Amino acid sequence: MTSHLFAVSFDAGEPLRVARFWSGLLGWERGDDPYDGVTLLPGDDTGFRLRFLPVEGRKVTQNRIHFDLTSSSPEDQQRTVARALELGGRHIDVGQRPEEGHVVLADPEGNEFCVVGPGNNFLADCGFVGALSCDGSQAVGYFWSEALGWPLVWDQDQETAIQSPQGGTKIAWGGPPLNEKIGKNRVHLDLALSVHDDREAEVDRLLSLGATRIDIGQGDVDWVVLADPDGNEFCLLPPQ
Repeated sequence: MTSHLFAVSFDAGEPLRVARFWSGLLGWERGDDPYDGVTLLPGDDTGFRLRFLPVEGRKVTQNRIHFDLTSSSPEDQQRTVARALELGGRHIDVGQRPEEGHVVLADPEGNEFCVVGPGNNFLADCGFVGALSCDGSQAVGYFWSEALGWPLVWDQDQETAIQSPQGGTKIAWGGPPLNEKIGKNRVHLDLALSVHDDREAEVDRLLSLGATRIDIGQGDVDWVVLADPDGNEFCLLPPQ
């Protein structure tokens, strides 16, 4: 029994505004959300949806998770950048170097993402959403490999990456966390159970892998809030 990656969820002051940005950029359509957010359904074989959840307070620090979008040519990269700017994105500086070959942008609420140039072998055949790139340790990469049942496809110099056996978007960790964690992450992963799975058994499995139960003020809800070994929050949802 292994829960599956259901969604990447963003805390947002204006969920609909941010969802419209990503819908326009990725070409994903809006779907029903099981809770009170806005959901976008993938238009390809990405395998997970995006959720935008209403919260109070503004983003104050760099996210630990960001998207790497791929390009088939320099012109394709320029088109993606132009489209993002047209939709309300903006250029930002996170210390990137010109020779790295990617453009760093932020969505209307400051969530960072990269538009990677063509010829990136690591992201070859991953689709438009090439990777979820994470600030994190080698141990947390091992944790998520076991948690999701996704094999390691990279494990060198404390950098790790996993990918679904069906292919698609990779999840990658660049080594020890670079930024101090301040408060709750504004981007987190949502896992979901299959219809016949036992929730408590799955919680116990995740705890045995190194997760911890945490309280973020969720109250009496039908999902479980946990944290991975690096302290990143994630949710285990009931069957969807």
